[in-house]
Amino acid sequence: MARHDRARRRGPRTGAVLGVAVAVVLAAGAGWWGYRAWSGDGAEDPEVAAATERLQSFLDAWGAGQAAKAAALSDSPENAESLLTSVTTNLKPTKAELSAGDGKKNDKGDVTVPYTARFTVPAVGLFSYESEATLVKKAEQWTVEFGSPMIHPRLKPGQTLALKAVAERAAVLDTNGEDLQAASLRGSVDEQGKGTFGLEARYDKQLRGGDGAATSEVVIADRQSGQAEASLTKSSAKPGTPVRTTIDPKVQSAAAAAMEGLKVNAALIALEPSTGNILAVSNRPAGGLNRALAGRYPPGSTFKVVTTAAMLKAGMKPSDVVKCPKFAHVDGQRFENQNQFTLPAGSTFKDSFAKSCNTMFVEHRAEVGGSALHDAAEAFGIGGVWDVGDTTYDGSVPVSTSDNDLAASTIGQARVQASPLVMASIAATVKEGTFKQPVLVPDAVKKKHEAKVPLDPSVTGDLRDMMRATVTYGAGSALTGIPGEPHAKTGTAEFGEEKPPRTHAWMIGYQGGSDLAWCVMLEDGGSGGADAGPVAARFLKSLQGGA
Repeated sequence: MARHDRARRRGPRTGAVLGVAVAVVLAAGAGWWGYRAWSGDGAEDPEVAAATERLQSFLDAWGAGQAAKAAALSDSPENAESLLTSVTTNLKPTKAELSAGDGKKNDKGDVTVPYTARFTVPAVGLFSYESEATLVKKAEQWTVEFGSPMIHPRLKPGQTLALKAVAERAAVLDTNGEDLQAASLRGSVDEQGKGTFGLEARYDKQLRGGDGAATSEVVIADRQSGQAEASLTKSSAKPGTPVRTTIDPKVQSAAAAAMEGLKVNAALIALEPSTGNILAVSNRPAGGLNRALAGRYPPGSTFKVVTTAAMLKAGMKPSDVVKCPKFAHVDGQRFENQNQFTLPAGSTFKDSFAKSCNTMFVEHRAEVGGSALHDAAEAFGIGGVWDVGDTTYDGSVPVSTSDNDLAASTIGQARVQASPLVMASIAATVKEGTFKQPVLVPDAVKKKHEAKVPLDPSVTGDLRDMMRATVTYGAGSALTGIPGEPHAKTGTAEFGEEKPPRTHAWMIGYQGGSDLAWCVMLEDGGSGGADAGPVAARFLKSLQGGA
């Protein structure tokens, strides 16, 4: 009677499939979920109950992804473990419910027990069926008689259950309509055809297609060849739709080549100033954070382009004679130039920009006081939300709250932050004369951000002249001699609390003779001119087909 009670009152069992929690439900008296072991005269048969319970143990282990444990309850452990492992590995169910029904003895004294299997399979949904198992008694112990049809009634020896994608996944394309070769954007897809990273993840629904239908079918497949032989579920899924980007394969290839051999994390991004189209995105490493689009860093002296725009608007001229001392002091805080350099008497505003004199900018901070620096940044699109088609960080230039904050902000420190995308866009804005919001996936862009105020044409002209001077006789000398009239600004941005401080290396620029702007950023990478400059040079030379 004790065994009789256990057979009728069994509660829920739980297990795990590949690390995912699943439920194996058995509720007495709940339709097909329960089982009762009856003898021929209407009384419950203890042996049938014991055999049924043995099968349920097999099903519990199977549902929990414990193939070896289930197989040990069968008469062919090796074959059972192999097929159960194959089925579970192929389907990767996130939930499994396997429940024995009413057992019955046959003329041989064996017990036949029907069971119901319900699996939740990604890209399919609910996959359910009914089968049955025969249990034989050996050495006073009930054993599951194993065979392929026992796992699924339509399975034959040498076959397994598997998934077959029916909605062909579309590709992420470059601007020419070819498969995108940008490792920093292409992303990844898991074994079940789901995007897990990058654009593959962001546009997974569009790429996978399906229109809400299951995108895969459960099939009977040959275990050796993997060839599908029959479908057990049906899907009306439609193919996915490609995602077209603005990436230019030639520019992308040059960007990737320029990054080869770097020992630090880095980003290189290129834009088309006339349209804002993003032509190349290269990150090192390629996985994880997309530094080029979404990284947040102090831009250092590359931000002096914005500061200079504010100073020019305030009335300063590139030819104004200014001082570039070794140090500048603001309320007890000392600012200095890289390696504490100075410029000789008679040096101009243009010289200080080209050679990146921090102290000159700090000492003229009054020219960009109040909200002037913040307002100047808005002319470059900073402060708005950019609808690019991918996750981006669009920069921040808060209104200064103190004299020290203002002083550090003029040289791209303090609370000023930007991504390489933002800094490339600053260079592109100088080239074009107006802000054009960057775009990566045109079809996904609903509303482009527009600058609240335009750049004054005279300011733009002076900025172009000063960025060219950075290359011809300033800190951007790594680009000297490169065709296409490169214009640039270098930056060495301090971060952290260490003494001496660690620095990010930056260089931004554009080609005077072509529709191209770019930004190079080396994370914890040293100096803008000495370290980022050569990477920019390799990029431009590679783009032009040079060494």
